Amino acid sequence: MTELEVVRTRGGIIESRHRVACAVIHAARGLVARAGESSQSTWWRSAAKPFQAMALIEDGAADRFLLDSEQLALACASHSSEPAHLRVTDRILAAIGADEADLACGPHPPLSAVVQRALVRSGQVPTPRWSNCSGKHAAMLALARHHGWPLEGYTGINHPVQRRLLQSVAEWTGMRPEDVALGVDGCTTVCYGLPLEAMAGAWARFGTSPEPAPRRLREAMLAHPYLIAGTGRPCTVMMEAWPGQIIAKIGAEGVYGAALPTLGLGVAIKVSDGDLKASALAMVAVARQLFREFGMAAPTDLAERLDGWIEPPILNTRGEATGHHGVIGGLVFLAGGAANG
Repeated sequence: MTELEVVRTRGGIIESRHRVACAVIHAARGLVARAGESSQSTWWRSAAKPFQAMALIEDGAADRFLLDSEQLALACASHSSEPAHLRVTDRILAAIGADEADLACGPHPPLSAVVQRALVRSGQVPTPRWSNCSGKHAAMLALARHHGWPLEGYTGINHPVQRRLLQSVAEWTGMRPEDVALGVDGCTTVCYGLPLEAMAGAWARFGTSPEPAPRRLREAMLAHPYLIAGTGRPCTVMMEAWPGQIIAKIGAEGVYGAALPTLGLGVAIKVSDGDLKASALAMVAVARQLFREFGMAAPTDLAERLDGWIEPPILNTRGEATGHHGVIGGLVFLAGGAANG
Protein backbone atom coordinates (compact mmCIF):
# COMPACT_ATOMS: atom_id res chain seq x y z
CA MET A 1 0.00 0.00 0.00
CA THR A 2 1.36 3.42 -0.98
CA GLU A 3 1.88 5.74 1.98
CA LEU A 4 1.22 9.45 2.05
CA GLU A 5 2.03 11.25 5.27
CA VAL A 6 2.20 14.76 6.63
CA VAL A 7 5.04 15.02 9.14
CA ARG A 8 6.23 17.56 11.68
CA THR A 9 9.93 17.75 12.38
CA ARG A 10 11.89 19.33 15.19
CA GLY A 11 15.68 19.46 15.27
CA GLY A 12 15.87 17.23 12.19
CA ILE A 13 13.81 14.45 13.82
CA ILE A 14 10.25 13.57 12.80
CA GLU A 15 8.15 14.38 15.85
CA SER A 16 4.72 13.39 14.56
CA ARG A 17 3.15 11.67 11.57
CA HIS A 18 -0.31 12.07 10.09
CA ARG A 19 -1.28 9.22 7.76
CA VAL A 20 -3.30 10.25 4.71
CA ALA A 21 -5.68 8.26 2.54
CA CYS A 22 -6.54 9.67 -0.88
CA ALA A 23 -8.72 8.68 -3.82
CA VAL A 24 -8.47 10.33 -7.24
CA ILE A 25 -11.33 9.63 -9.65
CA HIS A 26 -11.53 10.56 -13.33
CA ALA A 27 -15.06 11.47 -14.42
CA ALA A 28 -14.94 8.99 -17.31
CA ARG A 29 -12.31 6.43 -16.26
CA GLY A 30 -12.96 5.88 -12.57
CA LEU A 31 -10.18 5.42 -10.02
CA VAL A 32 -6.88 6.60 -11.51
CA ALA A 33 -4.66 7.23 -8.49
CA ARG A 34 -4.64 6.49 -4.80
CA ALA A 35 -2.70 6.54 -1.55
CA GLY A 36 -3.38 4.63 1.64
CA GLU A 37 -6.81 3.09 2.19
CA SER A 38 -8.66 4.90 -0.59
CA SER A 39 -11.74 2.68 -0.23
CA GLN A 40 -12.31 3.50 3.45
CA SER A 41 -15.52 5.14 4.62
CA THR A 42 -15.59 8.31 6.67
CA TRP A 43 -17.77 11.35 7.30
CA TRP A 44 -17.90 13.86 4.44
CA ARG A 45 -18.44 16.82 6.79
CA SER A 46 -18.21 20.26 5.15
CA ALA A 47 -16.61 18.90 1.97
CA ALA A 48 -20.19 17.88 1.07
CA LYS A 49 -21.53 21.44 1.02
CA PRO A 50 -21.69 21.97 -2.78
CA PHE A 51 -23.77 18.82 -3.08
CA GLN A 52 -26.12 19.99 -0.34
CA ALA A 53 -26.46 23.31 -2.16
CA MET A 54 -27.35 21.61 -5.44
CA ALA A 55 -31.08 21.36 -4.63
CA LEU A 56 -31.21 25.12 -4.19
CA ILE A 57 -30.80 25.48 -7.95
CA GLU A 58 -32.39 22.24 -9.13
CA ASP A 59 -35.64 22.95 -7.27
CA GLY A 60 -35.86 26.57 -8.41
CA ALA A 61 -35.24 28.29 -5.07
CA ALA A 62 -32.16 30.16 -6.32
CA ASP A 63 -34.12 31.65 -9.22
CA ARG A 64 -37.20 32.39 -7.13
CA PHE A 65 -35.22 34.38 -4.58
CA LEU A 66 -32.84 35.87 -7.18
CA LEU A 67 -29.75 34.52 -5.43
CA ASP A 68 -26.58 35.78 -7.10
CA SER A 69 -23.20 34.09 -7.49
CA GLU A 70 -21.91 35.45 -4.16
CA GLN A 71 -24.86 33.98 -2.32
CA LEU A 72 -24.48 30.63 -4.10
CA ALA A 73 -20.76 30.57 -3.28
CA LEU A 74 -21.44 31.22 0.41
CA ALA A 75 -23.92 28.33 0.47
CA CYS A 76 -20.90 26.10 -0.29
CA ALA A 77 -18.53 27.79 2.14
CA SER A 78 -16.83 27.20 5.47
CA HIS A 79 -16.13 30.88 5.92
CA SER A 80 -13.96 32.86 8.31
CA SER A 81 -16.69 35.19 9.63
CA GLU A 82 -15.07 38.19 7.96
CA PRO A 83 -17.36 41.19 7.30
CA ALA A 84 -18.02 40.19 3.68
CA HIS A 85 -19.08 36.69 4.76
CA LEU A 86 -21.52 38.09 7.29
CA ARG A 87 -22.95 40.54 4.76
CA VAL A 88 -23.65 37.81 2.22
CA THR A 89 -25.29 35.64 4.89
CA ASP A 90 -27.53 38.57 5.76
CA ARG A 91 -28.39 39.08 2.09
CA ILE A 92 -29.54 35.46 1.75
CA LEU A 93 -31.73 35.75 4.85
CA ALA A 94 -33.23 39.03 3.64
CA ALA A 95 -33.95 37.56 0.20
CA ILE A 96 -36.02 34.72 1.67
CA GLY A 97 -37.75 36.74 4.38
CA ALA A 98 -35.94 35.07 7.27
CA ASP A 99 -33.68 36.39 10.00
CA GLU A 100 -30.79 35.25 12.14
CA ALA A 101 -33.09 33.74 14.75
CA ASP A 102 -34.13 31.13 12.18
CA LEU A 103 -30.55 29.81 11.85
CA ALA A 104 -30.09 26.57 13.80
CA CYS A 105 -26.30 26.63 13.61
CA GLY A 106 -24.70 27.56 16.91
CA PRO A 107 -22.09 30.31 17.16
CA HIS A 108 -18.41 29.49 17.56
CA PRO A 109 -15.09 31.38 17.52
CA PRO A 110 -14.20 32.45 13.95
CA LEU A 111 -11.99 30.06 11.98
CA SER A 112 -9.69 32.99 11.20
CA ALA A 113 -7.28 33.69 14.06
CA VAL A 114 -7.13 37.34 12.97
CA VAL A 115 -10.92 37.72 13.08
CA GLN A 116 -11.06 35.83 16.38
CA ARG A 117 -8.54 38.20 18.01
CA ALA A 118 -10.43 41.23 16.69
CA LEU A 119 -13.66 39.83 18.10
CA VAL A 120 -12.10 39.36 21.54
CA ARG A 121 -10.66 42.89 21.51
CA SER A 122 -14.03 44.37 20.59
CA GLY A 123 -15.90 42.43 23.26
CA GLN A 124 -18.46 41.36 20.67
CA VAL A 125 -20.13 37.98 21.20
CA PRO A 126 -20.52 35.81 18.08
CA THR A 127 -24.05 34.85 17.08
CA PRO A 128 -25.29 32.16 14.64
CA ARG A 129 -24.51 34.24 11.54
CA TRP A 130 -20.84 34.03 12.60
CA SER A 131 -20.88 30.26 12.19
CA ASN A 132 -18.68 29.11 9.32
CA CYS A 133 -21.76 27.16 8.14
CA SER A 134 -24.21 30.08 8.17
CA GLY A 135 -24.32 30.20 4.36
CA LYS A 136 -25.24 26.52 4.17
CA HIS A 137 -27.93 26.96 6.80
CA ALA A 138 -29.36 30.03 5.10
CA ALA A 139 -29.53 28.01 1.88
CA MET A 140 -31.41 25.23 3.69
CA LEU A 141 -33.89 27.81 4.97
CA ALA A 142 -34.29 29.07 1.38
CA LEU A 143 -35.11 25.55 0.21
CA ALA A 144 -37.67 25.13 2.99
CA ARG A 145 -39.24 28.52 2.23
CA HIS A 146 -39.42 27.69 -1.49
CA HIS A 147 -41.27 24.41 -0.93
CA GLY A 148 -43.50 25.71 1.86
CA TRP A 149 -41.88 23.40 4.38
CA PRO A 150 -41.61 24.53 8.01
CA LEU A 151 -38.47 26.45 8.92
CA GLU A 152 -38.57 25.03 12.42
CA GLY A 153 -36.62 21.81 12.76
CA TYR A 154 -35.05 22.10 9.30
CA THR A 155 -31.85 20.38 10.51
CA GLY A 156 -33.64 17.25 11.71
CA ILE A 157 -32.93 13.99 9.94
CA ASN A 158 -36.62 13.48 9.06
CA HIS A 159 -37.32 17.05 7.95
CA PRO A 160 -38.17 17.38 4.23
CA VAL A 161 -35.09 19.58 3.69
CA GLN A 162 -32.75 16.87 4.94
CA ARG A 163 -34.53 14.13 3.01
CA ARG A 164 -34.13 16.22 -0.16
CA LEU A 165 -30.43 16.82 0.49
CA LEU A 166 -29.82 13.13 1.14
CA GLN A 167 -31.34 12.43 -2.26
CA SER A 168 -28.89 14.89 -3.84
CA VAL A 169 -25.88 13.42 -2.02
CA ALA A 170 -26.90 9.89 -3.05
CA GLU A 171 -27.31 10.88 -6.70
CA TRP A 172 -23.92 12.61 -6.91
CA THR A 173 -22.04 9.84 -5.13
CA GLY A 174 -23.75 7.02 -7.05
CA MET A 175 -25.06 5.47 -3.84
CA ARG A 176 -28.48 4.44 -2.64
CA PRO A 177 -29.84 6.75 0.07
CA GLU A 178 -30.19 3.84 2.46
CA ASP A 179 -26.49 3.01 2.04
CA VAL A 180 -25.34 6.46 3.14
CA ALA A 181 -24.63 6.59 6.88
CA LEU A 182 -26.24 9.53 8.64
CA GLY A 183 -24.95 11.45 11.64
CA VAL A 184 -25.16 14.89 13.20
CA ASP A 185 -22.59 17.45 12.08
CA GLY A 186 -20.94 20.03 14.32
CA CYS A 187 -23.33 22.73 13.05
CA THR A 188 -26.39 20.63 14.07
CA THR A 189 -27.45 19.47 10.61
CA VAL A 190 -27.12 16.03 8.99
CA CYS A 191 -23.74 14.74 7.79
CA TYR A 192 -23.00 11.74 5.58
CA GLY A 193 -20.74 8.72 5.94
CA LEU A 194 -19.52 7.09 2.73
CA PRO A 195 -16.38 5.81 0.95
CA LEU A 196 -13.64 8.22 -0.07
CA GLU A 197 -13.88 6.93 -3.63
CA ALA A 198 -17.57 7.87 -3.75
CA MET A 199 -16.71 11.36 -2.53
CA ALA A 200 -13.97 11.74 -5.15
CA GLY A 201 -16.36 10.53 -7.85
CA ALA A 202 -18.89 13.17 -6.88
CA TRP A 203 -16.22 15.87 -7.05
CA ALA A 204 -15.07 14.63 -10.48
CA ARG A 205 -18.62 14.86 -11.82
CA PHE A 206 -19.13 18.24 -10.17
CA GLY A 207 -16.10 19.63 -11.97
CA THR A 208 -17.16 18.42 -15.41
CA SER A 209 -20.96 18.24 -15.52
CA PRO A 210 -22.63 20.49 -18.12
CA GLU A 211 -25.93 20.50 -16.18
CA PRO A 212 -27.19 23.91 -14.98
CA ALA A 213 -26.98 23.33 -11.21
CA PRO A 214 -23.38 22.11 -10.96
CA ARG A 215 -22.28 24.59 -13.61
CA ARG A 216 -23.74 27.54 -11.70
CA LEU A 217 -22.29 26.41 -8.38
CA ARG A 218 -18.93 25.69 -10.00
CA GLU A 219 -18.83 29.12 -11.61
CA ALA A 220 -19.88 30.79 -8.35
CA MET A 221 -17.13 29.09 -6.35
CA LEU A 222 -14.49 29.85 -8.97
CA ALA A 223 -15.60 33.49 -9.19
CA HIS A 224 -15.50 34.02 -5.42
CA PRO A 225 -12.74 31.94 -3.83
CA TYR A 226 -12.50 34.43 -0.97
CA LEU A 227 -16.07 33.63 0.08
CA ILE A 228 -15.40 29.87 0.18
CA ALA A 229 -12.98 30.24 3.11
CA GLY A 230 -11.32 33.61 3.66
CA THR A 231 -8.08 35.54 3.93
CA GLY A 232 -5.09 33.18 4.02
CA ARG A 233 -7.24 30.05 4.34
CA PRO A 234 -6.12 27.07 2.20
CA CYS A 235 -9.26 26.66 0.04
CA THR A 236 -9.07 30.31 -0.97
CA VAL A 237 -5.29 30.23 -1.46
CA MET A 238 -5.38 27.15 -3.69
CA MET A 239 -8.21 28.49 -5.83
CA GLU A 240 -6.38 31.80 -6.28
CA ALA A 241 -3.06 30.11 -7.05
CA TRP A 242 -4.60 27.78 -9.65
CA PRO A 243 -7.44 29.98 -11.01
CA GLY A 244 -10.06 27.95 -12.83
CA GLN A 245 -8.08 24.75 -12.31
CA ILE A 246 -9.18 23.70 -8.82
CA ILE A 247 -12.26 23.95 -6.62
CA ALA A 248 -11.18 23.04 -3.10
CA LYS A 249 -13.36 22.44 -0.05
CA ILE A 250 -12.16 21.52 3.41
CA GLY A 251 -14.12 19.45 5.93
CA ALA A 252 -13.68 18.81 9.63
CA GLU A 253 -11.63 15.95 11.07
CA GLY A 254 -9.05 15.84 8.30
CA VAL A 255 -11.35 15.56 5.27
CA TYR A 256 -10.76 17.49 2.05
CA GLY A 257 -12.45 17.40 -1.34
CA ALA A 258 -11.57 19.01 -4.65
CA ALA A 259 -12.44 19.09 -8.32
CA LEU A 260 -9.78 19.69 -10.97
CA PRO A 261 -12.12 20.59 -13.84
CA THR A 262 -9.50 20.97 -16.56
CA LEU A 263 -8.24 17.44 -15.82
CA GLY A 264 -11.65 15.85 -15.24
CA LEU A 265 -10.51 14.72 -11.78
CA GLY A 266 -12.07 14.59 -8.33
CA VAL A 267 -10.02 14.18 -5.16
CA ALA A 268 -11.00 13.08 -1.65
CA ILE A 269 -8.59 13.05 1.28
CA LYS A 270 -8.84 11.78 4.85
CA VAL A 271 -6.14 12.29 7.48
CA SER A 272 -6.43 9.37 9.87
CA ASP A 273 -6.05 11.37 13.07
CA GLY A 274 -8.30 14.20 11.88
CA ASP A 275 -5.61 16.88 11.87
CA LEU A 276 -7.04 19.88 10.04
CA LYS A 277 -3.79 21.54 8.98
CA ALA A 278 -2.39 18.21 7.78
CA SER A 279 -5.39 17.76 5.47
CA ALA A 280 -4.72 21.14 3.82
CA LEU A 281 -1.02 20.39 3.38
CA ALA A 282 -1.88 16.99 1.91
CA MET A 283 -4.36 18.52 -0.56
CA VAL A 284 -1.80 21.08 -1.74
CA ALA A 285 0.77 18.30 -2.23
CA VAL A 286 -1.69 16.04 -4.07
CA ALA A 287 -2.88 18.87 -6.32
CA ARG A 288 0.72 19.82 -7.15
CA GLN A 289 1.52 16.20 -8.02
CA LEU A 290 -1.53 15.92 -10.26
CA PHE A 291 -0.80 19.18 -12.04
CA ARG A 292 2.85 18.20 -12.54
CA GLU A 293 1.75 14.85 -13.92
CA PHE A 294 -0.23 16.69 -16.56
CA GLY A 295 2.31 19.45 -17.21
CA MET A 296 0.35 22.19 -15.46
CA ALA A 297 1.62 24.59 -12.80
CA ALA A 298 0.52 27.65 -10.88
CA PRO A 299 1.12 30.93 -12.73
CA THR A 300 4.42 32.48 -11.63
CA ASP A 301 2.84 35.59 -10.11
CA LEU A 302 0.49 33.50 -7.98
CA ALA A 303 2.68 30.51 -7.10
CA GLU A 304 4.19 32.32 -4.10
CA ARG A 305 0.75 32.28 -2.45
CA LEU A 306 1.19 28.52 -1.99
CA ASP A 307 4.50 28.84 -0.15
CA GLY A 308 2.88 28.88 3.26
CA TRP A 309 1.05 25.65 2.47
CA ILE A 310 3.95 23.56 1.17
CA GLU A 311 6.51 23.26 3.97
CA PRO A 312 5.47 25.85 6.55
CA PRO A 313 7.81 26.35 9.51
CA ILE A 314 6.93 25.44 13.08
CA LEU A 315 7.45 28.49 15.29
CA ASN A 316 8.05 28.88 19.00
CA THR A 317 6.50 31.55 21.19
CA ARG A 318 9.05 34.11 19.95
CA GLY A 319 8.31 33.40 16.31
CA GLU A 320 11.56 31.48 15.76
CA ALA A 321 11.54 28.44 13.47
CA THR A 322 12.13 25.18 15.36
CA GLY A 323 11.15 22.75 12.61
CA HIS A 324 8.80 22.42 9.70
CA HIS A 325 5.85 20.55 8.25
CA GLY A 326 6.38 18.36 5.23
CA VAL A 327 4.65 15.76 3.07
CA ILE A 328 6.34 12.46 2.31
CA GLY A 329 5.22 9.80 -0.13
CA GLY A 330 2.62 10.50 -2.78
CA LEU A 331 0.05 9.10 -5.15
CA VAL A 332 0.47 6.00 -7.24
CA PHE A 333 -1.23 6.12 -10.63
CA LEU A 334 -3.05 2.98 -11.67
CA ALA A 335 -2.41 1.25 -14.98
CA GLY A 336 -4.69 2.67 -17.65
CA GLY A 337 -5.41 5.73 -15.52
CA ALA A 338 -5.72 9.29 -16.68
CA ALA A 339 -2.01 9.93 -16.34
CA ASN A 340 -1.34 7.18 -18.82
CA GLY A 341 -3.56 8.60 -21.48
